[in-house]
Amino acid sequence: MSLVRVVVVDDHAVVREGISALLATRADIEVVGLAADGVEALHVARERQPHVVLMDLGMPRMNGIEATRRLGALQPPPAVIALTMSDDDGSLLAAIRAGAKGYLLKDADGDDVVSAIHAVSGGQAIFGPGVAAAVLALLQAPPVLQEPPFKELTSREREVLDLVAADHGNAAIARRLGISTKTVANLVSLILTKLGEPDRPHLARRARTAGLGSASS
Repeated sequence: MSLVRVVVVDDHAVVREGISALLATRADIEVVGLAADGVEALHVARERQPHVVLMDLGMPRMNGIEATRRLGALQPPPAVIALTMSDDDGSLLAAIRAGAKGYLLKDADGDDVVSAIHAVSGGQAIFGPGVAAAVLALLQAPPVLQEPPFKELTSREREVLDLVAADHGNAAIARRLGISTKTVANLVSLILTKLGEPDRPHLARRARTAGLGSASS
């Protein structure tokens, strides 16, 4: 079996080092890097070119959902396994939509982690025992009419948010919508207040996680 190169991403040093120590006992797996958040994960992945990234979801600076989405743009992209304490439907769906190929709970045993690494490096999708039932339930649930995200926003505010999520600046948004730059700035400020976000980067990440950001230049 060929050697699988792995990067471990978690904001808790004990978790990073514990997983790294576990994988170090395997002759068929090499831990080529560690990262404490999504920003570091992108840097390490570009430099070390892992086959697999074990990705915590809840981290400072850049969370695991956003980091997973950005890792998908690398060539070649690593296979990401979301590693988290949560098995709720929201985080599971967000991870899958961001491009994760696997989803494990942090209480998974070592054999499950190793098996998942080999599975996703071989092109398979893998969900741990504590998650598989949730995946099946989501797949088997009858279709429901989904309400648009951020229903507290007006249609114009959602248009602006979609463009913010697509990384357009205020001037570009103003040109796109045929309104003034000052109006855009006021709308962005209002959206930040309504959604309780501290700044534009946090707002853009939240919007992308909800599926916005499809607007192109």
